[in-house]
Amino acid sequence: MSPDETVEALYQSDWSRILATLIRLVGDFEIAEDAVQEAFTAAVDQWRMSGVPDWPRAWIIQTARHKAIDQIRRRTRFEQPLESHSPSTTIQGPPEIADDLLRLIFTCCHPALALEAQVALTLRTVGGLDTEEIARAFLVNEATMAQRLVRAKRKIRDAGIPYTVPAAMDMPERINAVLTVIYLVFNEGYAPTRGETLVRTDLCAEGIRLGHLVRTLMSPHPPAEATGLLALMLLHDSRRAARLNDAGDLVTLDEQDRNRWDHGRIVQALPLVEEALRGGPGPFALQAAIAALHCQAVRAEDTDWPQIVRLYDILERLQPSPIVSLNRAVAVAMMDGPEQGLRLMDGLARDLDAYHLFHAARADLLRRTGSAEQAVKSYTRALALVSNESERRYLERRLREL
Repeated sequence: MSPDETVEALYQSDWSRILATLIRLVGDFEIAEDAVQEAFTAAVDQWRMSGVPDWPRAWIIQTARHKAIDQIRRRTRFEQPLESHSPSTTIQGPPEIADDLLRLIFTCCHPALALEAQVALTLRTVGGLDTEEIARAFLVNEATMAQRLVRAKRKIRDAGIPYTVPAAMDMPERINAVLTVIYLVFNEGYAPTRGETLVRTDLCAEGIRLGHLVRTLMSPHPPAEATGLLALMLLHDSRRAARLNDAGDLVTLDEQDRNRWDHGRIVQALPLVEEALRGGPGPFALQAAIAALHCQAVRAEDTDWPQIVRLYDILERLQPSPIVSLNRAVAVAMMDGPEQGLRLMDGLARDLDAYHLFHAARADLLRRTGSAEQAVKSYTRALALVSNESERRYLERRLREL
């Protein structure tokens, strides 16, 4: 690979790990983030002239560390000694959980921060998601999310929140946010906001790895929701190879070649679904149960839609949200016909008008009822909102078919 390609590949694969390491070294989110960004920029210039070093990741970390120290010195020259910015590098907890990324997740998910701020900040620093991608996850505009991120970073700095995995007694108050973050990191890999590809396997793999780590951390009795989340990610990931055709275009669930699914992943996940449900019907356990029903159907027409609707009924009561209601409406349409699904979607139009998948799902149901003119309008609206190129090509193909 050329130096530019190496930098790009390293940025995609190791940004979050490098940032987590630097935050541990310098103890300041904003300084670490700026320094890592500067190090990658410096790599582009220097590696073009001198070639790619033998250990590019170590080069980035060392360069970022020097830049962070310079920045701290500039800030503290007339304020306070440099030593006051040096973080404690003591790692609380057993050695097997000494993972920079997991430690960073627990730092971001401190109860002193609002839950949305916890999740948003961790998506930025751990998942490497940009502000637009995080704003999409919360269905807010980019400027609002940028303000939340700045406030969260400053609160961590000003409150002196330690960069550590909390003690066992403090885990319960953070675990829900931690699991939400891991799922959203995985979900951005499963359906990226932007780019040519439909799947970012690096983020999917990172979400699953962190899911395993959390369960190990909380063994021998991990929370049911941690088990449910891991099962959910494994089931979604099992369908990865079938989600694209040879041209790289999206293949919907009902049209996928189920022989291409990773049935080993499915076999691994199904006992976890049962274990999670025994611990109580939490949101991740319910979503995993729904995914399991899809994965157990040999053919699309064998899908147990009535059971899926019943699970969505419970999920909607337990965790009401427009997205859950949209998914339930699609399931109802598959069970009782597209007209029933459209009636339910009508009540979601205001909340989900800026969500491209709402308009895409509505267009599909309108197409199935023969309302071609209305379907064209909905596909056109979805195309105006979508930013992933693979999804865009799928919607354009559907529009041409009409």
